[in-house]
Amino acid sequence: MRWCAVTIRAKLYVAILLTVIGPVITIAVALHGMGRLGDRFDEVQDRSERRALALDLRYGVADVNGWQTAYGYDDGASRGRFLTSVRLFRADLREASVELRDQAEQRRLDALRSDFAQFLRLDTVAFDALQEGDDARVKRIFLGPELELFDEMAAHAQSLARYESRRAAATERAFDDSHEETRRGLIAVALGALLVILLLLVTASDIARMALERERVRE
Repeated sequence: MRWCAVTIRAKLYVAILLTVIGPVITIAVALHGMGRLGDRFDEVQDRSERRALALDLRYGVADVNGWQTAYGYDDGASRGRFLTSVRLFRADLREASVELRDQAEQRRLDALRSDFAQFLRLDTVAFDALQEGDDARVKRIFLGPELELFDEMAAHAQSLARYESRRAAATERAFDDSHEETRRGLIAVALGALLVILLLLVTASDIARMALERERVRE
């Protein structure tokens, strides 16, 4: 009987200890998991914004070239739209230069800026020719070196967009992995809590049984 009482007392102490530290462990696991998920979510958001910037640049390249071609064929009527497109593309380039800072990003942006600068220098020559009525020269510039520069700019912008898409996809996978790891951790804690409950129930049953045995002895 004494050995049984010691065993029950040990179970009770263990159950009380686990009951005390159980919530602490649960909170710690939950906070750690939520912190990691928060960090991963911030990374996903940042990568999504970078991908959006790269896609804006890809669209901007096509838009600039499109309006240049348009004003070349409508005797300069669309020149204002072309200049607006150039201004918007420059703004996107400035923003991308601030936000996209790693070497791979900067290398692509540098190439894009260099080609764009050449593109604008040739555009000035073409516009001067248009104002002088030299349509043939305008067409030669637009369909020759300007088209080649457009192809290069489009390739740089597409390369940047693919790079950002790959990085964004990798970050999203890391977020999913962290979410799954957190879920498994919480399940493990929940199972631990279930074991504590079972231990408490077993201990309570042992205590009740001991009480009944003592009553029988007294009788």
